Amino acid sequence: MTRVLIVEDQKMAQENMEAIIKSAENYTLAGVIANAADTELFCMRGSIDLILMDVCTARDESGIEACGIIKKKFPGIKVIIVTSMAEHTFIEKAKEAKADSFWYKDASRGELLAVMDQTMAGEHIFPDKTPEVKLGLTTSYELTQSELDVLRALMQSTSDEDAAKLLSCTKANIRWHLGKILEKTGYRTRMELLIAVAQKNLIIVTPDKALEA
Repeated sequence: MTRVLIVEDQKMAQENMEAIIKSAENYTLAGVIANAADTELFCMRGSIDLILMDVCTARDESGIEACGIIKKKFPGIKVIIVTSMAEHTFIEKAKEAKADSFWYKDASRGELLAVMDQTMAGEHIFPDKTPEVKLGLTTSYELTQSELDVLRALMQSTSDEDAAKLLSCTKANIRWHLGKILEKTGYRTRMELLIAVAQKNLIIVTPDKALEA
């Protein structure tokens, strides 16, 4: 029987994953915790085979960072990163943290069980792309990688100069890309654009993470 730990701070998501695990014959629920920082201690105390790890947990603790620690200290434990956020860097960051697989929460019960089964069989399951997010008159799929990078820099900056430093480019380059993004999305101002991006979880910025240009 595969013992599963859920690391998730949202009640509805917790209950959904609990129900999936309890309904499966070959999995048993080992525990549910809300913050990623407690994962290591839980693994030290009990026998865990598989972790369903949310990206953003209680107290703004990173599930991806916790995954990196777990995979170093407990290499035999499988970790599936789970999220409902469309942030385009999460998949690559999960791979860098040595996560075994990646799953979006809005997928079906059968899809999660399939990912769990394949992961426990030694496979690595990662989506080809993030979910498409409607942004004004366009979608996230219509934004270039450079435009997404500029959006990220603007989300964690107070000025064009700060954004330019993060991306090692000029203020003019930031303003040019911002103009193209506003043109595509139809938003009138930078503030309208950034509020929409934040509300749709397209770009997730945490205080302890600097942009890698």
